[in-house]
Amino acid sequence: MPETVDPAAVEALIIAAIKLAIEFREITGRPLGITGEVGEFHAAKLLGLRLADARQPGYDAVAPDCRRVQIKARCLLPGAKSGQRLGRTRLDHEWDTVTLVLLDGRLSPTAIYEAQRADVKRELTRPGSKSRNERGALSVSKFKSIATLVWRE
Repeated sequence: MPETVDPAAVEALIIAAIKLAIEFREITGRPLGITGEVGEFHAAKLLGLRLADARQPGYDAVAPDCRRVQIKARCLLPGAKSGQRLGRTRLDHEWDTVTLVLLDGRLSPTAIYEAQRADVKRELTRPGSKSRNERGALSVSKFKSIATLVWRE
């Protein structure tokens, strides 16, 4: 198993970072840019994952059953545009599942979805969308349609 980190080891830091990010958005109206790290922390804590080394290509955490989990996160604010997309999912990297953590305006998790590699690959390689095919980016709604809800607030 690759080198991993228990999410409890970084919990105090993440909580402090979330407070700063909320204050930053209240003052500037802009995100601080820590959604991914916050999502990784919440997924690890809530699903019993261990965070992978930061430079591990393809996956962000390892499950107790040794599944390699790529974690995506999106903060969905009230009134936000529909059609938000996940970041790039690369099929040439090693990973077994993709987990999507949906966060509210306070960067608290509201739901977590998980999709298997075969399902993600099928959608990314299906003809028709430049964003999907060339950039490896699924919409949040498409991801939810191929995934399983694994945690809800």
